[in-house]
Amino acid sequence: MNFDQKRIAEMLQDSLTGFELFVVDLSVSDAVRPKITVTLDGEQGLGIEECAQVSRRLARRIDEAYGEDATYSLEVTSPGADQPLSDPRQYARHVGRTLSVKLTDGTEKTGALEAATSEGIELAEVIKEKSKQKKLPAVLIPFADIQEARVVISFK
Repeated sequence: MNFDQKRIAEMLQDSLTGFELFVVDLSVSDAVRPKITVTLDGEQGLGIEECAQVSRRLARRIDEAYGEDATYSLEVTSPGADQPLSDPRQYARHVGRTLSVKLTDGTEKTGALEAATSEGIELAEVIKEKSKQKKLPAVLIPFADIQEARVVISFK
C-alpha cells in the first residue's frame, strides 16, 4: 500500500490539535510494510505521554483513511539530544546552553546561546587563546546562515 505523505502530514496536523507541539520531520518509507516516522518538538519540550496521545490520534486517522487492514508501522518521537536543531522554534528552549554551529560559508563556531529571536540566534563564541578560553561578545547569526546547529552535551 502506498501512503501519500502530504495526506499523512495533514492528518498529523489535525492530530496535534490541543498540543503546543510542532513537526520537526515526517518520513514515510516506500517498503512492503511502510514505516511512518514522525519527529515532534515543543517550545517546552515533549513528554512520552504526548507522543503516545499523538500516535493514537494519528493511527486512528490513518486507519479511517486507508482502512483498518492497512499494514504500516508508526513511530512518534522527539528529537534526540544528538540530533541537530532544524526548526527555529527549537532554539529558545536551549538558551544558556553551548551550541556547535556550522555556517553555510563553511566556518564553525562554538559558544553559549544567549538568545533566540525571529531572525536568528545570538551566540557568544568561545575561542581558545593560548591556554585559556575567551568568550567573545554575542553576535547575531541569521537562521539563513546556519547549515547545522547542535547542542553540545556536557557531562561536567
